[in-house]
Amino acid sequence: MRTVHRYTVLPTLPDRLSCLRDLAYNLRWTWNHDTVDLFAGLGGDLWRESRFNPVLMLRRISQERLDRAAEDEAFLAQLDRVCVQFRAYLADAGRFHARHPEASHLSVAYFCMEFGLAECLPIYSGGLGVLAGDHLKAASGLGLPLVGVGLLYQKGYFTQYLSSDGWQLERYPINDFATLPIRPAVLADGSPVVVHVDLAGRSVAVKVWVAQVGRIPLYLLDTNLPENDPADQDVTDELYGGGPEERIRQEIVLGIGGMRALDALGIAPSVCHMNEGHSAFLSLERVRTLMAKEGLDYRTARQASGAGTLFTSHTPVPAGFDLFPRALMEKYFGDYVKELGLSLDELLQKGRVHQEDQTEDFNVAALAVRHSPRRNAVSRLHRRVTAHMMQEAWPGFPLEEVPVESVTNGVLMRGWVSGEMSRLFDRYMGPRWQEDPADSEVWARVDAIPDEELWRTHVRQRERLVSYTRAQLVAQAERRRASRREIDVAKEALTSDALTIGFARRFATYKRATLLLREVERLKAILLGEHRPVQLIFSGKAHPRDDAGKDLIRQIVHFAAEEGLQHRIVFLEDYDLAKARELVRGVDVWLNTPRRPMEASGTSGMKVVPNGGLNLSVLDGWWVEGYRPDVGWAIGTGEEYADTEYQDRVESQALYSLLEQEVIPLFYERSTDGLPRGWIHMMKSSIRHLGPAFSAARMVGEYAERFYIPAADHNRAMVADGYAKARSLAVWKTRVRDAWSQVSVVSVESDRAGEVAVGSLLSVEAHVRLGSLEPGDVKVEAYSGVLTPDGQLGGGHATSLAWVAQNGDAHVYRGAIACDVSGARGFAVRVLPEREGVLIPHELVLVTWE
Repeated sequence: MRTVHRYTVLPTLPDRLSCLRDLAYNLRWTWNHDTVDLFAGLGGDLWRESRFNPVLMLRRISQERLDRAAEDEAFLAQLDRVCVQFRAYLADAGRFHARHPEASHLSVAYFCMEFGLAECLPIYSGGLGVLAGDHLKAASGLGLPLVGVGLLYQKGYFTQYLSSDGWQLERYPINDFATLPIRPAVLADGSPVVVHVDLAGRSVAVKVWVAQVGRIPLYLLDTNLPENDPADQDVTDELYGGGPEERIRQEIVLGIGGMRALDALGIAPSVCHMNEGHSAFLSLERVRTLMAKEGLDYRTARQASGAGTLFTSHTPVPAGFDLFPRALMEKYFGDYVKELGLSLDELLQKGRVHQEDQTEDFNVAALAVRHSPRRNAVSRLHRRVTAHMMQEAWPGFPLEEVPVESVTNGVLMRGWVSGEMSRLFDRYMGPRWQEDPADSEVWARVDAIPDEELWRTHVRQRERLVSYTRAQLVAQAERRRASRREIDVAKEALTSDALTIGFARRFATYKRATLLLREVERLKAILLGEHRPVQLIFSGKAHPRDDAGKDLIRQIVHFAAEEGLQHRIVFLEDYDLAKARELVRGVDVWLNTPRRPMEASGTSGMKVVPNGGLNLSVLDGWWVEGYRPDVGWAIGTGEEYADTEYQDRVESQALYSLLEQEVIPLFYERSTDGLPRGWIHMMKSSIRHLGPAFSAARMVGEYAERFYIPAADHNRAMVADGYAKARSLAVWKTRVRDAWSQVSVVSVESDRAGEVAVGSLLSVEAHVRLGSLEPGDVKVEAYSGVLTPDGQLGGGHATSLAWVAQNGDAHVYRGAIACDVSGARGFAVRVLPEREGVLIPHELVLVTWE
C-alpha cells in the first residue's frame, strides 16, 4: 500500500486584513453585530456553510476573494472601524474595578462541564452551558477578573435528526480543533501547557486549550493525546456520554485537572465557583495543594480553601446529581485520599447526605456543599426547592435557615437581540443599554421608540423566522429523502403574518412539550382561525437515553401530520444556538409549560424580551419573579399538584383559555392605522421591566458583590500570617464539635404569659449549660414566629440574648422579643456556635434547642 503524505493548503491573509485573524479568535464576535456583519459580508454563503465559524471560513475562503477584499475601500473602512472598536474594548479595563477598588485582590475561576458560546464550538448541550457562556460574556463586559475552566470534547454533544416516523436519531461528528476558535495554551517560553491526573493508577496527560471570550480566557482540557492509552484519550470524547465510570473520569479531569492547569498557568484564584456539582473534586485538589505546599493538615487546608469556594446548584431534584458507588470511588480515589491524610471511609462520608449511612452512594453535590460555605440556587423558588433537598443535612434548622441563597439567572441581552432591534435601541435609548444593561433607567427609554418602528422591526424579524423555518424544513425533508409532495408542503409552511408561538428547549418529560396537544378540536380551532390564525414552532433535543423525551418529539410530528396541520405546527431538527437566535428573535410568544416546581430557573424566555417577544408560562423558575399582568401571561397562579394527570388537565385548560380569551384577541386587535397598540404596549412594558432585571450583567454583578468579593476577603483572611486564622478556626471547630454534647438549655423564663399587646416587648431569660465551652464560643437566641396548627414555628425570626452572668454551672442570658405582629405566635430558645470568620450554620451544623 502506498504511503500518502498529508498536507493542507490554506489561503494567505493579506497584511492589510491581518486584524481578521484577531477578530476570528476572540469570541466577542458572538455578541457584536458589527463583527458578524463584517464576516458575513466577506464570506457570503460560506459564512453560513461554516456554521458561522470565522476561523473555518478564513481557512476555506478563496485567495482571490481575500485579495479583492484587501483592495476594496468600503470593506477596508468597515474592517478598520470594527478593529478600532475591538482594540478599544480590550484596552478598556471595564467598570468593575472602578466600582470596586477594594477588590484588587479578587481572582475568580469559574468551572462548568459545558459552555454554550457559539454554535461552531459544540461543547454545550443546553441551558446550563448557555448560561455559563453568557456568564463569561457578561464578566468580560464588566471587566471582572475571571477565568473559565471546562472540557474540550472531541465529539461534543450530538447532532439530531428525525426518522420518517419522527423518532430522534443522533450523530456524533468529530470536531477538528484546528478549525475552531481556540488555540493551545502556552507558557512564557511558548511550550504547550500539559498537566497530568491519575485515573485508576494511570498518569493521564491533559492538554490545555484557550478560547478567548472578550477579555475572559476560557481554558479547555483535552485528553485526546497520542501519549495516552486509547481509553484515556476518550475521557473528553463526548459530553454527558457513558455511565458512572465515564462521568467520574471526566469530573476528575475537570476538577482536579482544571486546578492543576491553572497552577501551571500561574493562576492562583482567590475564589473558585463550581457551576453545578460536576467540578466538585476541585475542592479536594485545593485542599491537597495547600497541604503539600504549605504543610497544613486536612482540616486547616479545608478551612482555608473553603473560604474562597462557591457552589451553584441548577438541579431541582436529588436524582439530578451524579452518584458514584463505593467501588468506583475506591478505584479512582484509593491512592488520592492518602495525600489528604484521610481514609476512604472519611472521604465517602463527605459525599453522603446522611454521613453515617454506608449504603449511600457518593454524591458530588454533597461534597460540593460540604466544601463550599457559600452556595446558591438560581431563582427564588429554586432556593426553596433546594433548601428542601438540603434540609436533611441541616437537622434542627428551620427551612428558611438552611444555608442556601439565590441568584436568579440572566442572559446577555446584546448577544440575543437582533441586529435590527439593537440599532433601534441605539437610536432611541443610547449606547448605555449595551454598556450598563442592568440599569433600569436606561431601559425605561424604550417608551421613546415610536410604536410603528418597534412593530415593523418585530414584524420583519418574524418574516425572517418564517423564511428561515421553511428553508430548514425543506433541508430536513431532503435529508430523509421525502417525497416531492412533502417538500412542497415544507416550502409553504407557516405564514409571515400569523401569531407565532415558539417552544424550544430540552425535551425532558417535566417540561410537557405536548401540553397544548391534549384537546385536538380545541387546538385546531385556535390554529385554523380564518381571520386570526396561530402557528407553532417546536425545537429541542431529548437526551440520547431518554426514550420518553424522544416520544414527545414523535407525538408532535405525528400530531401535525395526522391532523393535517403541517402548515401550522412544525418541528425544527438539531436545536442549537443558531436556531435559538432565530426563534427568540422572530416569535411573538414564547411558551413554557414546566411542571412546577421542576424548572430551576430557565433562561430561554428571557431571550425573547429584547426582541419584543412576550412570555406565556407556568409560574415556575424565573417567571415567578418576572411575571406581572402587563408583561406577559401566567398559566395558573402557582399551584403545585400531587396528581400530575389532574395538573395537566387543569393547566392545559388554562392555557387554551388564555390563548382564546387574551393572547389571540390582543394580538389581532388593530387600531385604524393597522397597529396592535395594546400588544405593542405590552411589548414595551416587557422590555422596560424584564430587560434590566434578567440581564446577565445584573446576575454577574450580583455574584461579584454578594459572593466573589466576600469570599475573596474571607480567603485572604485565612491565608494571612501563615494561615494563622485557618489553623485557629480548624482547632476551634474541632473543640466545639467534641464539646457540643455538653451544651443544653436548662430553663427558660418569660415575664408574661398568655396575651401580649402589639408593640410591647416580651422579656426572655435562659439558663444554659456550656460544659467546657466558653460564652464566647456560642450565641443564644430566642427564635420566634407564627404558631402553626401543629404547634410548630413558621416564618421565624431570631432575637439574640445577651450573656449577663454565670449561676453555678449555668450561664444566664437575657433579651426581649419585639411583639410587632398580632396573632398566635411562639418562641423557642436555641444555642448555636459562634466565632468571627465561621459562617453558621454553613460550616458547622450544630444547634441545641430548648
